[in-house]
Amino acid sequence: MGFKINRVYTKRGDKGKTSLVGGEETSKANLRVSAYGELDEANVAVGALRDLISTKQQKLAAELLVIQHDLFDLGAELACQASQAFPGMALIDAKDVTRLEELCDFYGAGLTELTSFIIPGGSPAGNAAHLARVVTRRAERTVTALLDSGEIVRFEAIQYLNRLSDLLFILVRFLLKSENVPEVLWVKKAERG
Repeated sequence: MGFKINRVYTKRGDKGKTSLVGGEETSKANLRVSAYGELDEANVAVGALRDLISTKQQKLAAELLVIQHDLFDLGAELACQASQAFPGMALIDAKDVTRLEELCDFYGAGLTELTSFIIPGGSPAGNAAHLARVVTRRAERTVTALLDSGEIVRFEAIQYLNRLSDLLFILVRFLLKSENVPEVLWVKKAERG
């Protein structure tokens, strides 16, 4: 490890400021801070999902742990200005995106074709996957907004988050199927009797 955390509170943030990796001080409302903060939220949501399925689906739980490490790496990348990346920094790359696509294909195999949107619910694990999905989508939107604001964001970062939220949606369906819980499909208002 390249750093130590001896004390959590420093009082430097009491005035709404924080430091990026490299020491640059910025507002806690900075879009970059929001982006890596939302990746932290996504990581927590994926961890909650992993905890709910770890005894039933050990292979999936192990894959989710790898994803948590990826999210931490991506958060570290976004916590510094593009020009201040540190040596040895782990970067999400095309292989990581491909790995998510392979997981999508694996867990999506055997799922029926959807004819409507899915209403969240049905099982704790399914709901946790839904929550992780929407938190990841929010992080993706914020990272995209960071790019749109003129900041440098690598393409693979947004691509990874997009593919991860796809995977989490597939996992909702996979987990419900594995628990023999029927999906509740959204019905248009005119058809709801």
